[in-house]
Amino acid sequence: MRPSLKNNELNAINQVLKSKFLTEGKVTRKFEDAISQYTKSKFAIATTSATTGLHAIFECINIKGKKVLVSDFTFPASIDAIILAGGIPVLADVNKETMNITKEIIENTKFKNIKIIEPISIFGNPLEKELYSLKKKMFIVEDAATSLGTKLGTKFVGSLANVSCFSFHPRKIITTGEGGMITTNDKILNEKIRSFKAFGKKQNKFVGIGTNYKISDIQSAVGLTQLKRIENVIRNRQKMAKIYSEFIEKIDNVEIQKPTKNSRHTYQTFVCVITKPNLRDTIISKLAKMNIETQIGTYALHCLPAFKKCLKDGKLENSEFLYKNSLSLPLHEEITIEDQEYVCKSIKKIISNS
Repeated sequence: MRPSLKNNELNAINQVLKSKFLTEGKVTRKFEDAISQYTKSKFAIATTSATTGLHAIFECINIKGKKVLVSDFTFPASIDAIILAGGIPVLADVNKETMNITKEIIENTKFKNIKIIEPISIFGNPLEKELYSLKKKMFIVEDAATSLGTKLGTKFVGSLANVSCFSFHPRKIITTGEGGMITTNDKILNEKIRSFKAFGKKQNKFVGIGTNYKISDIQSAVGLTQLKRIENVIRNRQKMAKIYSEFIEKIDNVEIQKPTKNSRHTYQTFVCVITKPNLRDTIISKLAKMNIETQIGTYALHCLPAFKKCLKDGKLENSEFLYKNSLSLPLHEEITIEDQEYVCKSIKKIISNS
């Protein structure tokens, strides 16, 4: 991945520098309003990252000592935020095809009376519609770090869960360098998070314990500029994903992530699965020697030393399979069709010779 950066970003940064107001201010509020309007959510709160955004959410809904069911197939930030807020993570499996947790998995958990869940809409693939019906009995904190612009039907991710959190890391659809954004329709939660991320301050009084998760107007200026062309970025990524899919269909032992039904997958990451055992890492290594950079999809948290003692809901077989066999391919605006063909032919050759 390479971030899409134009001269417009430089111009926006220069305007902030000339104003001499560099911390979080009017430009950040404009960025928050723009994300709120884009996702059709009532409130948006900017944070220093999606990780600190998730931490702020969990602190403000008070998960201390409470179990939180979280997708096992995800980046460690998802579970770090739970632990930092004093919660007890319960690792749950995912669907092998969509790579997301499902309503069925959640409802069949052996851990009863769980009231808070953290599903991850992974790689720009939204959660299934049925999962959101669980809001009637569970509080849904959606880790949508990779999913800005993703839709389920006509509705944007960011407006569907009780609260959602996006990332603006350089690998994401749009970037501010580092940064995150929380979206919610809950007015009280919005006020709590705004206070928590700014030292516990509300208006001119410090009403509680808080921290400094504010971003700068410099970052927000970049984000505002990037947001203006997000739909074009998504269309281009979908076109490239379609090309990859057509090439991969001709390769044995490789399958692609299945988009959720009735959705708009934004392909923040294009992920495929090497179904031939013990071959994925060899492919990554050999492609690197050919100047093709690839990565694993993401992690099975229960396989990492830091989280081995966490509660597990079952054997987490799908998550572990995806961790050991998923492969992320190069995808950014500088990639050509010829590049994509070269990547796929190289993978096919490695598999054929293995």
